Amino acid sequence: MKNYKHFTGFILVLLLVHCQKTELPADPGVANLISPVDKETCLDGVSINDTQSNVNFVWGTATGALSYELEIANLLTQSTQLYSSDTNELSIALSKAEPYSWSVRSIGETGTTPSMSDPWKFYLAGDAVVNYAPFPAELITPRSGANTTPDINNLVILRWAADDVDDDLNRFEVYLDTTDGTTLNQEIGYLAQETQLEVEVENNTVYYWKIVAIDLNGNQSSSGVYTFRTN
Repeated sequence: MKNYKHFTGFILVLLLVHCQKTELPADPGVANLISPVDKETCLDGVSINDTQSNVNFVWGTATGALSYELEIANLLTQSTQLYSSDTNELSIALSKAEPYSWSVRSIGETGTTPSMSDPWKFYLAGDAVVNYAPFPAELITPRSGANTTPDINNLVILRWAADDVDDDLNRFEVYLDTTDGTTLNQEIGYLAQETQLEVEVENNTVYYWKIVAIDLNGNQSSSGVYTFRTN
């Protein structure tokens, strides 16, 4: 009986220890981006050769971050590169005269969830470039691969956002078809950073769409093709 009581007491201690809440480490904070500045030409890149410049990326230290992951996307080619760093500064060689976006992921202790900053965009200066093409339009809705229900008139709203470091964005070409997004649907003038357009569609059909942004100098950039399916 005595041994039984000791055994029972031992089990209770184990249960109490097991039931005690383990305090998990907090997720890391979001890094504040510093340079390159958002939506501006990057004129302080260090030229390496005729086609590339080194760009110095700087961000604020994030609470609880042990390391960082710098994500750089070429907005023309839609390609993305990831770079790991133990500090809040990193120099990367990039192609000149092309638009980019960048963001930083803060990585904390094991078991925590990384925190991602909002992306910033910039245009890396090229040799003797005096006017830049618009940033490729960001397609907002329908999202790529989404299912969309047309309204009673069989209309769907296309929505996108676009901007230009030279502030001379002039118009958009809207491409929409059921094959590859190369058929011009219509052309509309630029009025605001965010634009929307109603287009007529058929039910139970997959559509391909893209936006080409054009400035006053004829410079242009393409958003890349998104797809959506109508219900």
